[in-house]
Order: sequence, then structure tokens, then C-alpha cells
Amino acid sequence: MVAGAPGSGKSTVADLLLAAFRESGMPVPALLDKDTLYGDFVTATLTAAGRAPGEREGDWYDIHVKHHEYAGMTATAREISARGCPVLMSAPFTQQIRDARRWDRWVVELGGGRVELVYVRSDARTLATRLDSRSSSRDGAKRADFAAFLGRMKPDVSPPVPHHEIDNRDAAPDLGLQVRALARSLQTRR
Repeated sequence: MVAGAPGSGKSTVADLLLAAFRESGMPVPALLDKDTLYGDFVTATLTAAGRAPGEREGDWYDIHVKHHEYAGMTATAREISARGCPVLMSAPFTQQIRDARRWDRWVVELGGGRVELVYVRSDARTLATRLDSRSSSRDGAKRADFAAFLGRMKPDVSPPVPHHEIDNRDAAPDLGLQVRALARSLQTRR
């Protein structure tokens, strides 16, 4: 799975990882991207509830939307992988990756087996630039209270669970080289 703060570059890393798997002859996983799976549904839910379209953070969202997004992704990944197809999930996964016990429970919910976490590291300056440049309505609450968003996401703090790290800060080494090296590493662990 590819995790990190919104705007950190998870989608780019996931795409590069899939391409590297394809090039190396490894099985190419089915991609489950949270925004692709649930983006329109979340927008409709927020609209129906009279909430702001950019409200993708906070207690109301966590209870009424986020919980269901992640439960659905987990069940879908479990169903696909149980039939022998590898899965690559892409989402922030903030709650799952920041607590070791919760991580262990979640791995079981995913069906157990081998779960590799790829954490996309970022920083405040890089995230601010990317969120501003992509001008997505789903980033409204993040941009409105950027300090609180950073406090929740901790983009420059590694998760306390086993993971591989990709550095996607503005001054980081070439992203493609990092991802290809990771794919080679994962291939040798098969």
C-alpha cells in the first residue's frame, strides 16, 4: 500500500511502482485508489448532508464518511487478494499507519499475509505548494487550517510500523530512481 499525506505524491508513486512491476515481470497489482473509488460518492454524501464540498477532514467526516471509505477499501482488497490477485492500495491511511496495534489489526482485516507499506514522505512547504497548485475542491479544509492539517498528517514523521520510505520532498532524490530501487527490493523479497 502507498500511504502519505494528501498532496504528498501517493498517486504518482503508485503509478511509478505499477510501471516498475510491469517492467520487471512481477505481477501487476490491481490499483485501489481511495479518491477514484469514493471521490464522487464522498462529494454526493457531503452535498446531501449540507456539508462543504472540501470538508475531507474532522470529526464529522471521520465518523460519517472516512470510516466507510476505509472499510470498503479493506473489504475490496481482501476479496481481490483472496482470489490470488495482488492489490496496491493508495490513500492517506493516517489512522492505520500511526498506531502499531491498529496496524496489526488492520493487516488481519486485509486477510493477513504479506502487507508492504510504502510511506511517501513530504514536508510542510512541499505540501502547501502542491495543494495550492492542484486547486482541488477536496483540499478546501486542508488549506483553510493548514497548521491543523499538518498536525494530523505528520508528513515528515515516519510511521511507527514496518515500512519502506519514498522521499518526495521538493529537494529529494529522483522519484523514479527511488521507486525502481524499491520495486527491485520487493521483487527479491517475493
